[in-house]
Amino acid sequence: MFAEFVAFLNTLPPSLLLVVEMALCYSSLLLMLRFFGANGLYAYIGIAVIAANTQVVKAVQFPFYSDAVPLGTIVYASIYLATDILNEWYGRAAAQKAVFLGFAGYLIFTVFIVLALGYSPLTPEQAGEGMAWNLPNHDHLMAIFLPAPAILVASMAAYLISQTNDVYMYAWLRKKTAGKQLWLRNNASSLVSNFIDNAVFSIIAWNILSPNPVTWDAMFFTYILGTYLLRVVISMCDTPFLYLAGRCRPQAEGVKGAAAIPA
Repeated sequence: MFAEFVAFLNTLPPSLLLVVEMALCYSSLLLMLRFFGANGLYAYIGIAVIAANTQVVKAVQFPFYSDAVPLGTIVYASIYLATDILNEWYGRAAAQKAVFLGFAGYLIFTVFIVLALGYSPLTPEQAGEGMAWNLPNHDHLMAIFLPAPAILVASMAAYLISQTNDVYMYAWLRKKTAGKQLWLRNNASSLVSNFIDNAVFSIIAWNILSPNPVTWDAMFFTYILGTYLLRVVISMCDTPFLYLAGRCRPQAEGVKGAAAIPA
């Protein structure tokens, strides 16, 4: 069933799937908010951090890029929307808590996966005919989940620094605008934080911890700015969903944000 569905999706243009994924991320986020409140967003962020770091091992050719681009950008960018919703309606402390929960969740997930990989895989003799289907799975899991130390350190550092910046910048802009101009603080904080994320990850992964560091020109124009334009578009598209969040959140919850959707 799922194999046939994936085969069908493979026939669709990657750009269309990009739009579908964006809509799915934002609608899922609002549904989690609607049914579970702030706890739903905490859960979504934990899921999104793990999903984005899993998707990144697959690269896809998009028509608007000359080179193949790793996936994970859409899911990762939706985390900024989740923390902005928490910041707006539940307060800065709730948003920062979500960032730390996502960080801790991914580290714990990595430990569990490394431990699972540590178990000796079945030999053909141990598997026999009944478990022969399981023999390739160890190598599959190794290819997807075995963390590269440089990438793990870079991604976690970039996540923690950029998401914390987003939380504090959003709260600062909210105070400066007296709770007005929701679109401004949403886009400004996300755009700056996305640039920081790209920069921190690229500098650590492709220079500081890389055995073959790239040049600074290549790092800036190819690695840092390479997918930033896509992140800009994604950030601008999430603003309507931030407005909708004010109507989706459970009204019975005690919140620290505004009581009505800001202008």
